[in-house]
Amino acid sequence: MKVENTQVQMRKGILEFCILEIISRGEVYASDMLEELTAAKMIVVEGTLYPLLTRLKNASLLDYSWVESTSGPPRKYYTLTETGKAFLEQLRNTWQELVESTDFIIQNKKAQQS
Repeated sequence: MKVENTQVQMRKGILEFCILEIISRGEVYASDMLEELTAAKMIVVEGTLYPLLTRLKNASLLDYSWVESTSGPPRKYYTLTETGKAFLEQLRNTWQELVESTDFIIQNKKAQQS
């Protein structure tokens, strides 16, 4: 078993959460999301982002608007819907629970080794 496979699966598991967090800050262009996700080492290929955005849109978690650009074609900017905001809040709670649970297990191991 390769650790890289598990690492990839862990990242995939929280990618939607990270995308929704980025969009929650306000209107965001897909390439800006991609840049932040890449810098955070959450995503490495552009082809991963667009299908996720489509799925989130189809689930009514986000919406988009076309904005004219002075340097090329119109750009699609994403925002969260009210449903998306509520969904994200639930994910934040789940994330916090997972962090606390994981920290508990890690700290418990350290305590037993002392």
